[in-house]
Amino acid sequence: MNNFDPLSPYNDLPPLPPKVELETKHVLKKCIEARSSLSELKMAGDLIPNQSVLINTIPLLEAKDSSEIENIVTTTDNLFRYAFDNMHQLPDAATKEALRYRTALHDGFISIEKKPLSTSTAINVCSAIKGSPMSVRKVPGTALANDSTGEVIYTPPVGEETILRKLSNLEKFLHYSTELDPLVRMAAGHYQFEAIHPFSDGNGRTGRVMNLLFLIQEGLLHQPILYLSRYILANRNEYYSLLLEVTTNESWEKWLLYILEGVVQTSVWTTQKISAIRSLSEHTADYIQTRLPKIYTRELLDVLFTQPYCRIGNLVEQGIAKRETSSAYLKRLCDEGILEESKVGRDKVFVHPKFLTLLTSENHEWVEY
Repeated sequence: MNNFDPLSPYNDLPPLPPKVELETKHVLKKCIEARSSLSELKMAGDLIPNQSVLINTIPLLEAKDSSEIENIVTTTDNLFRYAFDNMHQLPDAATKEALRYRTALHDGFISIEKKPLSTSTAINVCSAIKGSPMSVRKVPGTALANDSTGEVIYTPPVGEETILRKLSNLEKFLHYSTELDPLVRMAAGHYQFEAIHPFSDGNGRTGRVMNLLFLIQEGLLHQPILYLSRYILANRNEYYSLLLEVTTNESWEKWLLYILEGVVQTSVWTTQKISAIRSLSEHTADYIQTRLPKIYTRELLDVLFTQPYCRIGNLVEQGIAKRETSSAYLKRLCDEGILEESKVGRDKVFVHPKFLTLLTSENHEWVEY
C-alpha cells in the first residue's frame, strides 16, 4: 500500500517501471488487437496520395477534442474556417487555443525527426499550446480538484529538481524499457506524465500530444493521425477515475486496458474516416475531369482537400494560376456545385461542403455529385 495523501504533494510517486507486472495476459491480448488496428490505420494513411490532406485535417479533429477534454470548447467548423487563414481574421479564444494544439502537434512531429522525445520536447509542446514560454513548476500550490465538489483529489509532486528527476526517469522508461510493448510504454508513460503534472497548465493536452509523437517515434504511425482524444472525450469520467486508481491502488491493468481499447476504437474509426476521404477525393477528381476537364489538375484537387475553406490566394500560392484565373476556376467549381462561395469577415472564401460535412460528422458517409 502506498502512502498517498491527496492533500500532500506526491513526491513519493514511484518511478517507472512499477513493481507490479504491466504485461498481464489480458494486456498482451489487447496489445495484439491494438497493434493490428494501428497497422491498418498506418496503411490507410500511406495510401492517400497527398499526405498533407491528412496532416491538415485529422490533427484539427484531435485538437478540438483534446481541448474539449479540458473544457476549452470550439467547433470543427470554426477550426477549419480559421486554420489556414492568412488574412489575420480573429477567431474566438477557445478556437485560438485549439489551433495552438494543432501547431504544437505539428511542431513536435517535425522535432522528433531531428531528436528523440524528451523533457525538452514536452516543454516546447506545452509552450506552443499555451502560446507563451512554459517551464517546469518551481513553486507549490498546484492541486487537482473534483469538478463537482471542489474536493482536492490529487496534489502532484513539488520542487523543480524533484519534477525534473521524475521526468528524466519517464524519459528513460520510454526509450530503454524495450522489453515492454511500445503501446504499454505509451500508456504507462501517459499516466506518469499526468501524475508528475510538470506544468502549471496544459499538462493533459501536452501528454496527449506526447502519446502521438511516441507512436510515430516507435514506427507505429508515419503521421500524427490517430484521433485518440475522441475516445477519451467520450469516456472522460473513466479516464480521470482510472488515472486516480493507478495512484491510489496501483490498478495498472485497468488503466492499460482502457488506453489500449482507445487505440483500437480510434484506429478503426480513423481508418474508416480516411478511407471515406480517399473515396470522396477520387469521386471529386472524376467529376471535375468530366465536367471541367480544362481546369482539372491534381494540384487543384489537392487544394480542395487540404483546405475546406479555400481562398483565391491558395491557388495562386500553389502556382495553379494567376489571381484572375484562380478566381474564375473557383467560380466554375461553384457553378458545378462542388464549392459554395461564402465570406469570413471581409475575406471571400469557397467552402467545400461535401468534404467539410464528411470531416465534421460522426459517420463516414457522403453523397455523390
